[in-house]
Amino acid sequence: MDHTHPLWHSAATRDAFARRDVGAIVRSARRAADVTLAELGKQVGYTAASLSRMERGKQPMRDVLLLQRLAACLDIPPHLLGLAPQRQRAASDPTDGTRVGGHTVFGEEGKDPVRRRNLLAGLAGATTSAALGPSAAARAPVPPSLSGLEDVLLHRHMQVRLTRDPTPSAVAAAVNASRADFGACRYDTLARALPARIALAQALGTHGHPEQAATAVAELYTTATRLCIKLGEDGLGAVTADRALTAALGGADALTVAEAHRMVSSAWRRQGHHARATDVAVTAARQLTTDRTTDITERLSVQGNLYATAAYTAAKQGDRHTAHALIAEAEATAGQLGHDALLRGTVFGPSQVLLHRVSICHLLGDAGQAIEHARRIDPAALPTTERRARYWIDVARAFDQWGKPDRCYQALLAAEHAAPQEVRRGAVQHMAAGLMVHDRTLPGVRAFARRVGVLA
Repeated sequence: MDHTHPLWHSAATRDAFARRDVGAIVRSARRAADVTLAELGKQVGYTAASLSRMERGKQPMRDVLLLQRLAACLDIPPHLLGLAPQRQRAASDPTDGTRVGGHTVFGEEGKDPVRRRNLLAGLAGATTSAALGPSAAARAPVPPSLSGLEDVLLHRHMQVRLTRDPTPSAVAAAVNASRADFGACRYDTLARALPARIALAQALGTHGHPEQAATAVAELYTTATRLCIKLGEDGLGAVTADRALTAALGGADALTVAEAHRMVSSAWRRQGHHARATDVAVTAARQLTTDRTTDITERLSVQGNLYATAAYTAAKQGDRHTAHALIAEAEATAGQLGHDALLRGTVFGPSQVLLHRVSICHLLGDAGQAIEHARRIDPAALPTTERRARYWIDVARAFDQWGKPDRCYQALLAAEHAAPQEVRRGAVQHMAAGLMVHDRTLPGVRAFARRVGVLA
């Protein structure tokens, strides 16, 4: 249909426009074009169910980028959807979107493919030299070894030699250093240091500080669990999560106990026990509601992370209703907090809720909606390297699911630029392997695959 089609001048369209019922206009245009909800959803990156709710007014249709795609797919005059008329962008104008290393990751879809290949080649080169250095680009990665942690955990008789006295200040420094290593994605450094740091914290308990020791040991095992999850060591992660909870219940405060429960929940999820994992996290979050012994900012942060973790788990199970209900709880908690906060080594706040929404939408198959949430996040403002790298990997997953290999590749390069050790994970390797079939149009993708460990 072109813009002179009688549909646009019909009484029904004029009435819908007067009522600002965008969904009704889209529905009329879709039916007139003989396009199904499923077909339209594939073109705009939303599920048929989501589009159906929008057409019926059950879900708002306010996202400008979605409206632009609908207008383009169905030839709807932009003004009927409340959009400004499209203008040709001058060749010298910058492209809208998030930029990494001087290049755009989110941008317009209809770009010249030669220009896009040049962009990717430039980004690949800039990322390799900036993040890895000229000599590191060709080397395959060496995954961090958890053998020291494994020996301590599974062979209790082994003793770790302490290099300093187990004082409260020394143990606090060890906990903070472990948090900093994880937040900066220094996973190899963290893996080497954890056994001695855990032994130091345990020794503090025999030197007259049992409660401080319980808290420190629990927090170090919590960090160890997060590291194991990053490295795909699910069996070892289940052990560290159990140790974290055991230590916390031995004398730590309510927030440390709750955070340990979150690690137990994550360990259950990684082993496929989704219902149990969700229940553990939700129960821990609700128990904190009545707690008045801890700082309210820290309580809200831990509580919100528990709801977000539970929402992610529900999405992993394919339970759309529960996932959205729980992430709404996390969002309400973030609203009480009012800002992003880095507390006790973990981050929570409005941007973290959006990060989880990106993950949840991807898990539920709503790639386009995941990207719309991602566009609302400023990755440069995220408080840790780990969060920034996770953001780009989640963006890459969504673009991969959406069938946009060039955007997926750009996001993966951005993740590598943020944290080279973060892209040595299974999810990235899987995407990199899939991208190699596009090596003629994605310059440098084979070198990237080699750097993340897909190719020898």
